[in-house]
Amino acid sequence: MPMMARMRSLAPWFMLTVGGVFVLFMVISDSKITDLFHQQKQNVGSIDGEAVSYQDYSTLVENLRKQQEQAGQNIDESQMDFFRDQVWDYMIIQKLKEKKIKEFGIIVTDDEIRDVILGPNPPQQLTQQFKDSTGNFNRQAYETALRDPRNKEYMIMLEEQIKAQLQEQKLQSYVSAAVTVSESEAKDQFFKQNIKMKAKYVMISAGSIPDSDVKVTDSDIKKYYDEHPEEFQQAATRKLKYVLFRKEPASEDSVAIMKNLEAIVAKLKTDTAAFKSYVEIYSENPYSRDTVALSNIAQEVRDKLVKGSNGQIVGPTATFEGYVVYKLINKVKSKNEQVKASHILVRSTENDNADLQKANEIYNQLMKGADFVTMAKERSDDGSKFQGGDLGWFGRGQMVKPFEDACFNGKIGVIQKPVKSQFGYHIIKVTDRSNQDFVIEKIVNKIQPSGTTVDKLYQDAQDFSYIAKKDGFETEAKVMKYSVIETPSFDKETQGIPGIGVNKALVNFAFDNSIGEISEVYRVQAGHAVVMVSDVTKPGLKSFDETKVQIKNTLLQKMKLEKALSIAKEIRAKIGDNGDANIAKTVFASVRVDSTSEFTSSGSIPGIGLDYSFSEYSLKGEMNKWSQPVKGSSNVYLIDVTFRTKFDPAQFDAQKAEIKKQLMFSKKSNFYSQWLLDLKNEVEVVDNRFQFFR
Repeated sequence: MPMMARMRSLAPWFMLTVGGVFVLFMVISDSKITDLFHQQKQNVGSIDGEAVSYQDYSTLVENLRKQQEQAGQNIDESQMDFFRDQVWDYMIIQKLKEKKIKEFGIIVTDDEIRDVILGPNPPQQLTQQFKDSTGNFNRQAYETALRDPRNKEYMIMLEEQIKAQLQEQKLQSYVSAAVTVSESEAKDQFFKQNIKMKAKYVMISAGSIPDSDVKVTDSDIKKYYDEHPEEFQQAATRKLKYVLFRKEPASEDSVAIMKNLEAIVAKLKTDTAAFKSYVEIYSENPYSRDTVALSNIAQEVRDKLVKGSNGQIVGPTATFEGYVVYKLINKVKSKNEQVKASHILVRSTENDNADLQKANEIYNQLMKGADFVTMAKERSDDGSKFQGGDLGWFGRGQMVKPFEDACFNGKIGVIQKPVKSQFGYHIIKVTDRSNQDFVIEKIVNKIQPSGTTVDKLYQDAQDFSYIAKKDGFETEAKVMKYSVIETPSFDKETQGIPGIGVNKALVNFAFDNSIGEISEVYRVQAGHAVVMVSDVTKPGLKSFDETKVQIKNTLLQKMKLEKALSIAKEIRAKIGDNGDANIAKTVFASVRVDSTSEFTSSGSIPGIGLDYSFSEYSLKGEMNKWSQPVKGSSNVYLIDVTFRTKFDPAQFDAQKAEIKKQLMFSKKSNFYSQWLLDLKNEVEVVDNRFQFFR
């Protein structure tokens, strides 16, 4: 990884999973952080009553980040907040697992660890280093390496990891011991995977029934509300008003990056060192030498490369990647020609003669010497007028055909007579042409906020929080000209607050405080936020007025489905068991008559999608005969199953053991994951990390 990238960013991405490899906590002892916390022991929170120190947590974050980096999965600085959240969730789960392992008396012996390492099938991460080019495992070399005293520290770490994995496996087995797979479950799964079907169908969609064909009255809505109170229970909810201090680079940050790269370019021009060495030191992207088409190069630098000579340094230039310095190594012949063109568009109206007359008038002025750029800015009817009509470089297939043909057949510098396309009339001037690809190397610096900018952002947020608590949230926001945004309602189980993102600490703040309470500064995905609790709703039955629209839509859908069912019955009566399905169109014009290609009950039905009712009938219904109406979630069907493979008992017996094994693995994994989730939801967690990371 380049030095500059290590200094300015932590790079790509990773998602911690709860049920993966059991990584032991590296630091358990309390720590004093004298410089930062005035010699007082600080805790970022607690899990099930057990305090979690800043040092324990931050050390775990760093250790796991390094593990990901060693595995080639680096964590970008912009993603560190999310990564820390994942580590926190992981820490909670691991603490709870450790507690349950002790509670259940789960023990892993030295012999069990030795059996894994020295058994007939050692872990792949160990054996892969001892395989030859043909994939054969060199057992002797493997065991020699294990006994080498120089590998002692590695072996201790390895044994601890294997011990943790075995503890995890035993815990999962203990928890999910009661999970079973029945013969009928295996058979159902076999049917889903192996029985293939085709069917003809007549479909009446509830959505095709006009609103005018059904009627929902106020009394219908009130009756439904009274008879289904369980549908309108709501959990406690909150709303927040917030001011967001976005983590964005200041103009000074952009200027600093630009000046730094300008200094590097100046040094490059007098230095004999290879450009590659500069890339490895200063670029945030790894070194590469690429042959690229002009269309794949940032617009801002295309002209410079086209006109540049081999060995030339181009930039720094602001692009979508950030500031980029290019070195043009070579130009090679390309299979795909590119052109650069400008145009003046007379947008199409209902009067084609008037459009053409206007285009010819502009063309004639240009022929008399009018400046093309000036005319484009004054007369063109599209966004390119702000660039004097310049459309930049493009290849074939990127523009509408008449425009493309005119550009690729036109001569450079010649203004063409108006060309008509679906957009109107174009007056075109081809300004350049290239049939080359470019061999380039580049230094890339992303435009990111500096430490100074981040510190100022945080200080601004702190100042606002302090003054808002004295003078009022919205009053102070108005004085400071900050935008105040209110979230929609959310409940305590929400994973992400709309507009703010995933932040469990803020959810807890919302539910631990009353209306009008103003928070300290919280770090959020987009920067920093100061919030105020703006609405508190207690749990209970939603009011009738809140539910009227929802109930009306529910009843409309239900009535339309019933109407579709009555239409289907009428169609079935007309076509009988084996009649022509097209008769259905004489009963209801919006009916759909079609047939499927081959499908199974576990997958999507071609032309329909996922519909359990359709699949179930096709799997079990009578073949070569129109069904009675089959009601789905939003459609009603008549189905004629035309093909279905037969159940093969011998094939089932041959696959049964493997099917049961797969089902057992899936059921146990799901059961264990749910057990962990329930365990996590039952435990008390205090999360004060927002006070430590900004």
